[in-house]
Amino acid sequence: MLKHFLFDLDGVIVDTARFHFLSWRKLVSAWGIDLTEEFNEKLKGVSRTECLHIILNAYHKKLSNEEFEQALHQKNEDFLYYVNQMTEADILEGVLDFLKFAKANGHKIALASSSKNAKIILEKIGLTHYFDAIIDGNQITNTKPDPEIFFTAAKAIGASPENCVVFEDAIAGVEAGKSAGMEVIGIGDASILTKADIVVKSFLELKS
Repeated sequence: MLKHFLFDLDGVIVDTARFHFLSWRKLVSAWGIDLTEEFNEKLKGVSRTECLHIILNAYHKKLSNEEFEQALHQKNEDFLYYVNQMTEADILEGVLDFLKFAKANGHKIALASSSKNAKIILEKIGLTHYFDAIIDGNQITNTKPDPEIFFTAAKAIGASPENCVVFEDAIAGVEAGKSAGMEVIGIGDASILTKADIVVKSFLELKS
């Protein structure tokens, strides 16, 4: 049975994870919080709103509803500053060749990203036309590790969960893929992505 591919975006196709980190660090530094890269691992693959809740809870910081919304807006504005400078050069190694191979061999491809900026990013890096469906944070209710986004993406390309392979770099994303009954290939550190079926450092390690 032909496998179909569901891609996360940040840290899988492009390294926008560093943009998220820089944007969050800038925001919370005004509150006297020094956000570390280690703590940032907890924010990967999680929605913007949930990220802010995680930070506030961890550092016992309270915001009014208005301040909360303002913080979300400011973080996104800082993030988009970086995004607007992106080009095809920001595509991670091996990704483009893998997409070309998948497309040429009849595999359906969907994006399954919690980012609400996913479509903007794909346009900036020139990859939109490779995807048969784009599911982002604007189309789901529950964020990873809930499997909703992967079920939604699979349905959008007419694929059953058991015929889908998920590519993820985040713990929450790996858990979501496994909860959906899908094979999960982790992109990154095997000591972190322990629940993935296979872990590679990059798409260069995957054989077409």
